[in-house]
Amino acid sequence: MKSKIVELWPRWFAYAAATWSFGYGCLAVAWAAARPGFPFESMAALTSGRRAAGVVAVLCLLASLFATRLTIIRTGAWRLKARVALASAIAVTLAVLVPDARAIAAAAYAPIFLIGAPFGWPPVSFSVAVPWPVWHQYLCITGGFLWAAAALGCWRRSRHACVVCGRSARAARWTHPGNAAQWGSWATSVAVIVPLFYATTRIAWALGIPLGITDAFLREGQDIGMWWAGAALASVAIGGAILTLGLHQRWGEVCPSWIPGAGGRRVPPLLAIIPAGLVATLSVAAGLDTVGHFLRDGFPDEGWGATAPGLLWPVWGAALGAATLAYYYRRRGACTRCGRA
Repeated sequence: MKSKIVELWPRWFAYAAATWSFGYGCLAVAWAAARPGFPFESMAALTSGRRAAGVVAVLCLLASLFATRLTIIRTGAWRLKARVALASAIAVTLAVLVPDARAIAAAAYAPIFLIGAPFGWPPVSFSVAVPWPVWHQYLCITGGFLWAAAALGCWRRSRHACVVCGRSARAARWTHPGNAAQWGSWATSVAVIVPLFYATTRIAWALGIPLGITDAFLREGQDIGMWWAGAALASVAIGGAILTLGLHQRWGEVCPSWIPGAGGRRVPPLLAIIPAGLVATLSVAAGLDTVGHFLRDGFPDEGWGATAPGLLWPVWGAALGAATLAYYYRRRGACTRCGRA
């Protein structure tokens, strides 16, 4: 019974993507009816907000109908591949192209708010600090992940692979655990090093060193206490880099013995895969947003240090995504459905 339930996950995610698209379409209908909250400022600048919301509503309705087609198995291979391509494009649009740098900033500030809440710092709550457009980005990221899962299930069927583990009769050598460990080590190294550039600049500013910024901008940040927030974000980046090492270290598979209550126990793979995959997605989205602003405006007057680390975030996200994939290939065991190991 459990095996049968696991086999049906591609269909469930396809229906979940259809439900999400329909629900978002209803939200767009409300925006088209002059309800407040339409988040796409660029679309509203090209045309009226109500008209843009109407376009979004129509697209969501069509996407909802298309998602149900992903559940159809008996069809030609080329049609399945075409569906995979379109579903993947929708997933990338929602999870990577819609969000901007504010999404990863909110994720970085979340642990700061959780740790500082008992001490009354920061003075505002997280719900107040994060506006609706940022929450909307996370709503789109959720839809993007649902569409990505639906596309993955359809892709596995198109290549006659096991829907549970993704293995086929002719498995690619690069997915072998030994090979994944090799290229995964390089990806993990890059994913650890890149965020340290960001942390270095923020720590330098907190120490009064104008690394990559003007002296005037440094004094301005000191007067309003802005660099303390930057130092907090730097600590989050360093902590994330340390956790990234777990994607290739033994302690990322088995809890160290010194951890009370969990020492020596096996680390559930999803406990690392889900947050690492989310951060990888946010990093790519924020990096593309930063690169877009840089190509349009160049470095700001305050100095290159405020922008340069963000230009590396697409590399960080891609490396972290590759390291997470390698971790998955190393951790997955023999499939309970197809028996392949």
